[in-house]
Amino acid sequence: MRMMNPSLLSLAIAAGTFSHATFAAEDFGNLISQGKVGIDARYRYEHVDQDNALDHANAQTLRTRLTLQSGKWYGLSALVEADNVARLGEAAYNDTRNGQTDRSLVADPDGSEINQALLRYDQKLGSAVVGRQRINLDNQRFVGGVAWRQNEQTFDAVLGQLKPLDGLTLTYAYLDNINTIFGPDNGRFDNRTNPANIEGHSHLLNAQYVLRPELTVTAYHYLLGLDNLALTAAGAYGTLSSKTSGLRLNGAVQGVSYVLEYAQQQDYADNPQQLDSDYYLAELGYTLQGVQLKAGYEVLGGDDGPGNRAFQTPLATKHIFQGWADQFLTTPAAGVKDAYFGVTAPLLGGTLQAWYHDFRADEGSSQYGEEIDLSYAHPIPGIKGLTGLVKYAGYDADEFAVDTDKLWLQLQYVY
Repeated sequence: MRMMNPSLLSLAIAAGTFSHATFAAEDFGNLISQGKVGIDARYRYEHVDQDNALDHANAQTLRTRLTLQSGKWYGLSALVEADNVARLGEAAYNDTRNGQTDRSLVADPDGSEINQALLRYDQKLGSAVVGRQRINLDNQRFVGGVAWRQNEQTFDAVLGQLKPLDGLTLTYAYLDNINTIFGPDNGRFDNRTNPANIEGHSHLLNAQYVLRPELTVTAYHYLLGLDNLALTAAGAYGTLSSKTSGLRLNGAVQGVSYVLEYAQQQDYADNPQQLDSDYYLAELGYTLQGVQLKAGYEVLGGDDGPGNRAFQTPLATKHIFQGWADQFLTTPAAGVKDAYFGVTAPLLGGTLQAWYHDFRADEGSSQYGEEIDLSYAHPIPGIKGLTGLVKYAGYDADEFAVDTDKLWLQLQYVY
């Protein structure tokens, strides 16, 4: 298990060192007496059937999580969270570490890891967090925790937020290490696209201003130095290092919601490739009596090459974009145009989702394929905190990848 970088850990300890005289008026015991313990257990069965030479994947895994959250003492608090991912039954799937390369991929390796370990300081003008932490920015299209996978992505980082005006939030984060979903350990079956830890120096800058419910403006600039990560298993290190600058507008008016977003991506740090690609998003939604309809058009720009120089989002929560079948975790060289629409609706005490995607190339005229996604989540009667989920993704390939069907059955208990 990879522990936090010593320099970050030292900074975290230093941040919590204050004289007793300075804070004598507030009870130090609040840190313990007002603390909380959280338990999260998530069982999942995942089936993957692909129209290729790989055998079907059948994975049963259990993710258990214990969270210890302290109370506050003059704005100071601490949190420690430990995860364990355990395989149940036969290893009839490729988890990227078990060597089952004749089977389809289910990226949930076994192992135990400290998911979060941090010190936090809150006051009226903002907050600061030091240590291993969860970072979800905006809609997680560029930076997120990938919470769908059993081993969450977290960051060894220093993060500060400043709120100098009502509605304005300025965020800066320095990332020293990224603990990926493929951890906690490397092994003889990993490669340059799926290290347990991404090393390097990255900077995240995000400024969000909520002018009114009808308009929120977000500007961002993300500098990703990802030293030991490559675009392909045999590719050069650093090919996913990039700088991305963008502007996002979103809001809602009388049940109608919208999102408009544009970003540009260029190479950064020691990336051996010259990058210059664009990102576009236009989305429109309507909500009436709990039923939400949404349609959108998202473009991750392609490039003529040489090599794959398309717009990439290596730190995103990718599963919630471009279909649940996860066919576009790496953007193809010709880019991706995703036209989609869907509905989220309450049904019999639960929540139903249905989505349709049409995927095409940004460069050229290739029709990649289509996808249908369905899910239904419902609380289990009689057991508070227990929820069941049935979820399906069906990708119908045309000129990209192969036909893929995925089915999930899940039970999650949160206390």
